[in-house]
Amino acid sequence: MLNLSRLQVLSEVIARGSFSAAAQALDYTQSAVSQAVARLEAETGAQLVVRDRRGVRPTAAGATLLRHTQLILAHVRAAEDELAAVLGLRGGRLRVASFPSAGATLMPQAVAAFRRLHPNVELSLAEGEPEEIIPRLHGGEFDLALLFGFGAETSRLEGLAVTPLFSDPLYAVLPVDHVLSRKHALTLADLSSAEWVQTRDASPCARHVVRCCQAAGFTPRVSFESDDYETVQGLVAAGVGVALIPRLALTRVHPGIVVRALEPASPVRAVMAATAEPPAAVPAAQAMLELLRARAPEYAEGRIGLR
Repeated sequence: MLNLSRLQVLSEVIARGSFSAAAQALDYTQSAVSQAVARLEAETGAQLVVRDRRGVRPTAAGATLLRHTQLILAHVRAAEDELAAVLGLRGGRLRVASFPSAGATLMPQAVAAFRRLHPNVELSLAEGEPEEIIPRLHGGEFDLALLFGFGAETSRLEGLAVTPLFSDPLYAVLPVDHVLSRKHALTLADLSSAEWVQTRDASPCARHVVRCCQAAGFTPRVSFESDDYETVQGLVAAGVGVALIPRLALTRVHPGIVVRALEPASPVRAVMAATAEPPAAVPAAQAMLELLRARAPEYAEGRIGLR
C-alpha cells in the first residue's frame, strides 16, 4: 500500500520543482525528502521524477501518481475538516429516539435547547417503546435513546452505556364518580375488584402493573388495552375501568378522572438515557445527554405537580 506521507512529499517536490524547496516547506531535511521519493519509486517500481536544467519534473508515471495523490490528499483534508466539525459540534448528525411520554414532555425542551446551541448539527427524533428502540440502538440506527425500565427487567440494557435520569412514579387513575375517588391515597388492594385499563399486555408497563397487583394479592381484570395514555385516560373517564399511569403521562389530566398516590409507595419506573457507545465517543450525544441531565430534576418525583 502506498504511504500517504511519501505521496505528500512527492506532491511537494513536483509542485515546488526542487528537493530543497520541498524540504523547506515540509520542515524536513533534504536527505529525508530524497529518501522518501526513492522509497516511493521502489514501492511503485517506476521512476517518478527527473532532474533537468529547469529543476525537478514528473515522469509520465510520476504525473499519473501525482494526479491520484492530489485527489487522495483532498479527500484526507475533507475528512479532517468534517471530523473537526463533528468534534466541535459544528456539523455532523445526532439520531435520537424516545418513548412517547418522554417525547411529549422532556424531549421537546432538550431538542429546542440543542438546536439553539448547535444549529449546524443535523438532529432527528424517532418515537417508540423501549422494546422497539433498544434493538435499533444496538444496531446503530440511533446515537442516543430515552428509555424506561423496571428493576426486574435489566438484561435488555446489557451492552449499552446507561445514564439514569429520574424515577417516574405510577399513579392510580379513577373516574371522578368512582366510590374511591374521595380517598386521597389508595392501596392497590383497594382496586382489586375493579376492571382495569392498561397498555398492551406485552409492554413493560403492563407486565409491571400485573406484578404489582399480584404482589398485592390479586390479578387485575383487564377490560381494555391502549398504548396511548390519553386514550387510557379517556376510557377511565368513561367509567370502564381504573388504571395505573406514569407521572410523565399525566402532565395533561382528563377532567373526568382523579389521580391518586398509592400507599405505602407508588410503583416507579426508571427513566434513563442510553447509548450504544460511551457518550463521550459521540460529542453530539454527550451534548444532548448533558441537556437531558440538566432538565431531569424538574421531572423527578415530587417536582412537577399534576394538573
